[in-house]
Amino acid sequence: MKNRTNFIAAGILSFLLVFSGVAIAQNQERVSPPRTASGTVAGSEITINYSSPAVNGRQVWGVLVPLGEIWRAGANEATTFETSKDIKVQGKELPAGKYSLFLIPNEGESTLIFNKDTGLWGTNNYDSSKDALRVNIPASQTATLEERLVYEVKPDGVEMRWEYGRGFFKID
Repeated sequence: MKNRTNFIAAGILSFLLVFSGVAIAQNQERVSPPRTASGTVAGSEITINYSSPAVNGRQVWGVLVPLGEIWRAGANEATTFETSKDIKVQGKELPAGKYSLFLIPNEGESTLIFNKDTGLWGTNNYDSSKDALRVNIPASQTATLEERLVYEVKPDGVEMRWEYGRGFFKID
């Protein structure tokens, strides 16, 4: 009987330790916290949901994020872009809806991708046949370090800044 009591007590103690560990883990802030950028452009409500990684002393463009390779345009889950109305991005039509946003960074000009498959983790299971739109956008350098990835909805489009890199896409 004593062994059975010890066994039950050990089971309860194990359960409590696991449960408290899960509760603590859920309360910790993510290394790349979720962020939202939103605003109205060309009469459409634009919402971008992304996880915001930090530079943390690393070289981002060309090292952490390789040039010429597809990137999830944030950390963790693929970044999402949602528009309430049909819009033009860099002069090309994009129907109203929600998309995963990807980027193929390069010096001088990068490729921005709006993909119909949302809910992806990073670029896992990315399928180019589900691309709704691909446009080239200017990529430039800034003199000011942006420690965390930032998307900003502006009156005429969206700006992305991280480390010393800057990208902008026009919305009509």
